Amino acid sequence: MPLFRNATFEISIAQSAALPLATGAEVAFAGRSNAGKSSAINTLAGHTRLAYVSKTPGRTQLINFFRLNCGAALVDLPGYGYAQVPEKVRRQWQGLLEDYLKKRESLIGLVLIMDSRHPLTPLDQAMIGWFAPTGKPIHVMLTKSDKLSRNEANKTLFAVRKELAPLGERVTVQLFSSLKKTGVEECEAVVAGWLGLAPPSAQ
Repeated sequence: MPLFRNATFEISIAQSAALPLATGAEVAFAGRSNAGKSSAINTLAGHTRLAYVSKTPGRTQLINFFRLNCGAALVDLPGYGYAQVPEKVRRQWQGLLEDYLKKRESLIGLVLIMDSRHPLTPLDQAMIGWFAPTGKPIHVMLTKSDKLSRNEANKTLFAVRKELAPLGERVTVQLFSSLKKTGVEECEAVVAGWLGLAPPSAQ
């Protein structure tokens, strides 16, 4: 059974104080607004509406918890960096993201979504800067890779891996396309490794 398939919605929270008690390992998904995070989650889960895909980037202001069959949780963090969001809301999001990423003991790794056409923006770098000191693994998914030629996509993959190489083996990078549904098994294998599970294809 694919790792993310049949994920079910559990709870949404807007403040750190409302975070639920952990009942298992948690894997967070984060990304700049409009980088394709919700589409990536839906593709991984095999569900068209598990994560809300908004036509207005930055609308998702909550941390959403989805339970996986293995008992772990997929945690969908608010998209960051949308310029038209009011400053007060931006500050609230930043506080919520930082609290969760730095302090949540049940969080075992971060899947960071980047648009393959615009990777490693200053905001992506800031997110890595917040999370890297925890020592937990980061898996970068370069989404919308179908919008690049194969040569362009491979060049981007190489460039991002080279840029993040100083962080060591705990940072991994892959290409992903929600449209073509490519890269699903690679992401599942990485996260299964974090959870101490056999890759889904080997189960």
